[in-house]
Amino acid sequence: MKKGKNVTVVIVCLVVLFAALIAFTILRPEKTAAPPAGQGGQVTQGAARPQQSARNATVVRVTNVEQGTIEQSVVINGDVLARNQVSIFPSVSGKLVEARLGIGDRVTGGSTVAMVDPSRPGEVYSHSPVISTISGTVLQAPFNIGDTLTTQSAVYVVGDLTSLLVETFVPERFVSTIRPGLRAQVQLEAVPGETFLAEVVEISPVLDPSSRTLRIHLRFINQGQNGQDSRIKAGMFATITLVTNSRNNVPLIPRVSAINSYGSWFVFTVDEDNIAQRHNVELGIENEDFFEVLSGVDLGDRVVSVGQNFLSTGDPVRIVE
Repeated sequence: MKKGKNVTVVIVCLVVLFAALIAFTILRPEKTAAPPAGQGGQVTQGAARPQQSARNATVVRVTNVEQGTIEQSVVINGDVLARNQVSIFPSVSGKLVEARLGIGDRVTGGSTVAMVDPSRPGEVYSHSPVISTISGTVLQAPFNIGDTLTTQSAVYVVGDLTSLLVETFVPERFVSTIRPGLRAQVQLEAVPGETFLAEVVEISPVLDPSSRTLRIHLRFINQGQNGQDSRIKAGMFATITLVTNSRNNVPLIPRVSAINSYGSWFVFTVDEDNIAQRHNVELGIENEDFFEVLSGVDLGDRVVSVGQNFLSTGDPVRIVE
């Protein structure tokens, strides 16, 4: 019986000792590492801040506000036409008995281009000539010999192919900017990869009430000493980039750098300490790539063009190329 009590006491002592060792291990204070040599044994509170700040900096790209020229334009479609395109009509009704020209033939103003027989059953009349009113090239010849014509039937359509025009229709919202001499760039599907320069020469005095558009004509310019480019043909489809507004020597920022919030525009700039600052800006005209800046930033300011959507004023940034 005494032996059993001794065993119990030994077990209890071992348990207590084991518990004490565990408690000592958990509660033992950590050793503090010695400060680096040359530091005087002192550790400053802000020593780790630069690394922490670098890790939290937002990666951005910046573009300097620079002075330049900006053009605002509208892209519309049109057609190449012959200048002075005119329909040639007979002076009397009757049967077409002679057609002297075909498509592509040259014609001189005042020459006879066809003959019409105005005879009726039981009556015989002399053939009546059809006279061309202008010189040019035959563009259309819709009738054949034997067809019956009226005085409203266009026997030929003649145009001046030595001077071509581009006809297009400008949407109403751009009408106030249209004026003679306004420059445009013309691209033709038949001549891919090449741009032709043109200018506005004719403006309709009224808008089309059904389409709310204004008809204008442009002429090709700078076609060289030999006149009209032989590759350009009447009837071609054209894409016209019409410059409606232009400003020179104005501050410009990339279009992607500006952020719109409830109708107001703002950008972020980066100062000398690589800290982001928000600026409300007033913008002028725009194109696909740039905004004109009227106020809010100055020439030379570094405007954030990539990464600005994740910024707030005072945020540190890291600039990458």
